[in-house]
Amino acid sequence: MTGTVLAVCVVHADVPFGRRAVVDSGIDKRPVDGPVDVHELGIGGDHCRDTKFHGGLDQAVYAYDEAEARYWASELGVPVPPGRFGENLRTEGVPVTDAVIGSRWRVGTVTLEVTIARKPCGTFARWMDEPRWIRRFTDRGDVGAYLRVVEPGVFAGGDAVAVQSVPEHGVTVRMLFEGKDAVAMATLLDEPGLAPKVYRDAAGALKSARRP
Repeated sequence: MTGTVLAVCVVHADVPFGRRAVVDSGIDKRPVDGPVDVHELGIGGDHCRDTKFHGGLDQAVYAYDEAEARYWASELGVPVPPGRFGENLRTEGVPVTDAVIGSRWRVGTVTLEVTIARKPCGTFARWMDEPRWIRRFTDRGDVGAYLRVVEPGVFAGGDAVAVQSVPEHGVTVRMLFEGKDAVAMATLLDEPGLAPKVYRDAAGALKSARRP
C-alpha cells in the first residue's frame, strides 16, 4: 500500500497561551518546502514546548489524514490546511488512525513506526477556539497517529508513503485510543518490540476496561 505526503509541517511560531498555560505551545505548524532532516526526536526545525506530554522518542512525528481534515473543514466552515491540527505530516492514501500499531512506513529515506493516538488536550482546544472541541474531536475518533523514527533520514512534501510491514495482531491506533476492547489491549501487552508508550496506554486502557 502506498500513499502520499501532501505536506511536511514544522513550528511557524510559538503560541503564547497566557498565565494559565504552563508553557507556550508549538502547535502552530506550517508547511515547509524541500527536504527536511528527520532524527529520533522528530523533524529538523520543529519542536515541542511542553515536553512532559508531547514529543519524545515514541511521539517524534504526528500524522493526520487529508480526508479527515476535509471533513472538519466542512463541519467547521473554515479551511483546515496542513499543520492546523499541529501535525507534522498531512497524508492521503494510507490508514492513519486506522493504521495497525507497529506498522512501518518508508517516507523518503526515513523509516517510521506507528505508535499511539493523539489525545486532544486543553492546548488543542484553546488553539482551535471551537465550542466543546475536545469532546467533538474525541467523539469523531479520527485523531491521527504518532510515529517513532526507526531509521533517520530526510523526507519532503510529495514523497510517497510506502507501508512496508503490518503486524498480524491487527490492533489499530483507533482501538488503542478508544480502549474499549480488553482482548485487543491484552494482545498489545503480549506483543514484543512495540514502543514503550504503546504498552503504557494499553495497560491503562485494560485497567479501565476491567473495572466493573
